[in-house]
Amino acid sequence: MSQRILILSGPAVGRILARMAHEIAEANEDSSQVALVGIQRGGVRLAHRLAAHLANIWGHPVPVGALDVSLHRDDLDQRIAPEIQPTIIPFDVTDRTVVLVDDVLFSGRTIRAAMDALNDFGRPRRIQLATLIDRGHRELPIKADFVGKEVPTTPTERIEVILSESGTEDAVYLERP
Repeated sequence: MSQRILILSGPAVGRILARMAHEIAEANEDSSQVALVGIQRGGVRLAHRLAAHLANIWGHPVPVGALDVSLHRDDLDQRIAPEIQPTIIPFDVTDRTVVLVDDVLFSGRTIRAAMDALNDFGRPRRIQLATLIDRGHRELPIKADFVGKEVPTTPTERIEVILSESGTEDAVYLERP
């Protein structure tokens, strides 16, 4: 029987995103050159929330894009049919600081695919990575610049991030088989 453990409540998710936004602001003095790109699906919702926090900190809107990495994954041949989500990047990434945003960082392969996909849109001056949960088990040398919470897991455990945009309260769960 599987076990589901609450790791973060809704208020905790809110506090973590506010902290992460301040960390992003502190690391990027030229706020006019920063854009956020969320990785489909959960990363897009988080990118919009971080952008709202950053707009309050910086006093101006922060551009947000959405990136689907399905066709850039290195395991494409092992999947039946990738579920393609829209990629919408309504700004030029060239010479910008692009903060990639994802909900869970695990092996690093999604982030590698995201960097490949992002290069199709130009050459950013710098790419930073923000993730709500870092669960370890990296297969590639990728490290997040901004981490909400580190949650050590086993390879068989799963992290589920639920955001209120899906019609429920924010929550993060650890699922054990």
